[in-house]
Amino acid sequence: MKAHGGLHSKRIGRLEDLHERMERPFITVVSGLPRSGTSMAMQMLVAGGVEALTDAVRAADDDNPRGYLEFERVKALRDDKAWVTGALGKCVKVIHLLLPELPPPFSYRVIFMRRGLDEVVRSQAKMLERSGRTGGGLSADRLKAMYEAQLKSVDAWLEAQSNFAVLRVDHADFIRGPHAAAAAVDAFVGGGLDVAAMAAAVDPSLHRNRAGG
Repeated sequence: MKAHGGLHSKRIGRLEDLHERMERPFITVVSGLPRSGTSMAMQMLVAGGVEALTDAVRAADDDNPRGYLEFERVKALRDDKAWVTGALGKCVKVIHLLLPELPPPFSYRVIFMRRGLDEVVRSQAKMLERSGRTGGGLSADRLKAMYEAQLKSVDAWLEAQSNFAVLRVDHADFIRGPHAAAAAVDAFVGGGLDVAAMAAAVDPSLHRNRAGG
């Protein structure tokens, strides 16, 4: 009888998971440049009630004390797409350059974080400095030019995809008006999230390396 109850509970759990996936029959992707606020967007989605596809490989640190919410297999997306099916109905972080590797026939809703390139480059430099690592040897100006070209290319690609919807969100808007940003994200992914909890997940004190600061 006990075993039967356990199987019944597992069956209910699977049915609930299937129901949630049917409610959001797409994959919510958080993307953007490094240090653009993608972790903050993931934290907001999780606070609102969206399950994240993540693992514990990259732990929280001084640069991101609330955690990165990353999934290690994303890095090998060019060669390993088998995990994508498991992201249906969930949110997952995908770096901007790997967006074209996301396979059909799935539908994707991409929350693309934008941040001033001066802040992005400064934040990256600080992160590398704290970790004792060095970058690729590019000057700040060359790095910004490279990022500008990458963003232009990715934006053009996204515009041409019929199975991708995109919400571009400015990092500063998240910080200045978290409730409005949360409401926009909630509407984009179909509604029904806890907008107040999403807004509360944004910590303005973590907005460091401001342009001109």
